[in-house]
Amino acid sequence: MGTDVDTAELLAGRVAIVSGVGPGLGRSLALALARAGADVGLGARRAASLQRVATEVEDLGRRSCAVPTDVTDPAQCQRLVDTVAAELGRVDALVNNAFTEEDWREPFDGFDPDRWRAPMAVNCLGSLALTHAAVPHLRDAGGGSVVMITTLSVKNPIPLLAGYAASKRALTVAAQTLAKELGPDGIRVNCVAPGHIQGPVLDEYFRWGAEQRGVEPAAVEAEVVAQHALPKIATPDEIAGAVLFFASDLSRAVTGQTLNVNCGRTID
Repeated sequence: MGTDVDTAELLAGRVAIVSGVGPGLGRSLALALARAGADVGLGARRAASLQRVATEVEDLGRRSCAVPTDVTDPAQCQRLVDTVAAELGRVDALVNNAFTEEDWREPFDGFDPDRWRAPMAVNCLGSLALTHAAVPHLRDAGGGSVVMITTLSVKNPIPLLAGYAASKRALTVAAQTLAKELGPDGIRVNCVAPGHIQGPVLDEYFRWGAEQRGVEPAAVEAEVVAQHALPKIATPDEIAGAVLFFASDLSRAVTGQTLNVNCGRTID
């Protein structure tokens, strides 16, 4: 996980599924779970990204099962979960990380509901479809954990990403409701809400913002960091640590909650 925290065996003998696996947060999530002892099922639209992460999981001595998946198709969600259960033997945790957002580089002159359709379909309904497919397997395992990756934008929405924020807010409320509905089965449902996350996408966003204002990207980044209690921007591995907490028995008495992982940008 890029830290000195020893998580080995925290998830020994368990199987976790991660959606939205790519080179950023999805990869960090998969590797954190594998380092903690879990075998990992991987879902994403891009097969090449899946295979690279699957190889890294196996290099850690864990089994992997990579299934190309578009979460907007319930049949593909069902195929992912059933394939993982068949090949790896069970399902103990699901991390809903697949997401999309509006293109903030496109011209924008006010409210446009069409910009909300893809975020709602992927971020909210796609995550719920994958959760629906996983619930019977979690019940068979005697309970387990579902983790929804939400966002700082739930509390701090910006006009260019209103559909993204709304979809994640809907997912948050759904997770709270699912926590009550699935609690009797021993299934916990929680959210991890990252703020800005270090990586190429954020770097591009800083460059774009700088171009709009005629300043340097470093100035935009400094403005963001200045709003944090911790003077930094979280890494994907640091976000993954919070997810690992919810996926493991360390949080066995926690459900229906959101853990904000944003370096103190928001303090409740």
